[in-house]
Amino acid sequence: MIGARSDKPFLAAIGALAAMYLLLIVMMLVADAIYGFGVVPFRSDNPDQVSLVSIFSQKEVINSIKLTLYSCTISALLSIFVAVPTGYLLSRYNFPGKLLVDAILDIPIVLPPLVVGLSLLLLFNHLPTKDANFEDMLNDFKVPFLFPKGIEVTHNVLGVILAQFSVACAFSVRTMRNTFDQISPRTEQVAQTLGCSRARAFFSVVVPESWRGISTAGTLAWTRSMGEFGPILVFAGTIPNKTEVLSSTVYLEITTGSLETAVIVSLMMVTIAIVVLVAVRMWDRRNEGGLYHG
Repeated sequence: MIGARSDKPFLAAIGALAAMYLLLIVMMLVADAIYGFGVVPFRSDNPDQVSLVSIFSQKEVINSIKLTLYSCTISALLSIFVAVPTGYLLSRYNFPGKLLVDAILDIPIVLPPLVVGLSLLLLFNHLPTKDANFEDMLNDFKVPFLFPKGIEVTHNVLGVILAQFSVACAFSVRTMRNTFDQISPRTEQVAQTLGCSRARAFFSVVVPESWRGISTAGTLAWTRSMGEFGPILVFAGTIPNKTEVLSSTVYLEITTGSLETAVIVSLMMVTIAIVVLVAVRMWDRRNEGGLYHG
């Protein structure tokens, strides 16, 4: 073609920019690995020396791992449960105040995490009701087998989950909104002309088409929950064996001067995140042929 130029300079430029950022991430992980495994032995005969065995034998670390896996899973499921209908509503319908609602839903993304935690703390501990604050009212709400002593939120496991959910769900909503924006409404309209209700068309047509977006939203919510720290610190605290999660463990170890333990726990968080991300992508690719993605 006359006047055509080579694409190599353009591709080299954008490739170099991508490589620079990728190299930065890889080098940070390499620095953690070199320091952690270079300083911390697998096992040590000296009881005063930090080792991998001694770190993962601590009751606080074991409970922190369990709580992290549990709370992140619950937060991710709740995020999907809220994000799918919310994203669909924002994508398919126009209603008064839509721009304001869309902006409000992004507030947990743009606010500093500590502000989110402070807002939750004020909501549950300082928002006055008729007789007491909001949490006192929840404490009086007893559910047999589940909450026989009332619902305790602040400085409890529920507080950890709520702090994670309040931020992670915003990312899931944004992901689902973009997913539904890319799916043509024609297929659900055809389903409705064939006799399907709006709800049936949503569950039988729209949800299968948006499955990759749902998977991405859930993965993003899970990994974001694992990395959440600010809201948990302010709202749920860092109580060992109760509200301490892995991100809290890293903070506590740094404040007590145990940098080696903090680095090892950080590497474990990175490993968990990589395993989750790779597993979900492999699962998506495996099921890609059987699902339609708009």
